[in-house]
Amino acid sequence: MAEVLLFHHAERTGSGTLVERGEAAAQGLPPGLVHAGFSPGVLPAQKLAQTRPGAKGALLLEACVPVTEFGEAWPRTVPVRIHGMDADEFSVGEGDIVAARALVESAPDAELFLCPGDRHLFTDRSLPGYDASAAKQLMERVLDFLRTVDGDTGASAGAGA
Repeated sequence: MAEVLLFHHAERTGSGTLVERGEAAAQGLPPGLVHAGFSPGVLPAQKLAQTRPGAKGALLLEACVPVTEFGEAWPRTVPVRIHGMDADEFSVGEGDIVAARALVESAPDAELFLCPGDRHLFTDRSLPGYDASAAKQLMERVLDFLRTVDGDTGASAGAGA
């Protein structure tokens, strides 16, 4: 039910507006950020990571759009990690997995992590789809990624969620 409400809100708002809001939120922030987004929040995070100078990385959680939505190719210097569940009806069923696999094939530092399961927004404790084991695994991978891109000094996350 929460997933349906989220997508209804995203459809009502419009993907262009979501991206614009993410870009506006990032105005004035310093370079060197990891841009992260969950589900529809991936749209602004992915655009910022692809187009904002100085992006340090991207975390695309439970969604991914074709790289061509925001440019010709993924930036060679921006590592990206994509996370989701292997049978999620929204991210797998709606083609995000195809975009994620294409991104991984084309980018020099890209990885796709799929946990077994069919839940969307599985990291949100307040939702019935919460999966504690998968959420813990995702969090560990995210923290490892942030340590890697930040040289193990404590990373910052950017706008896009």
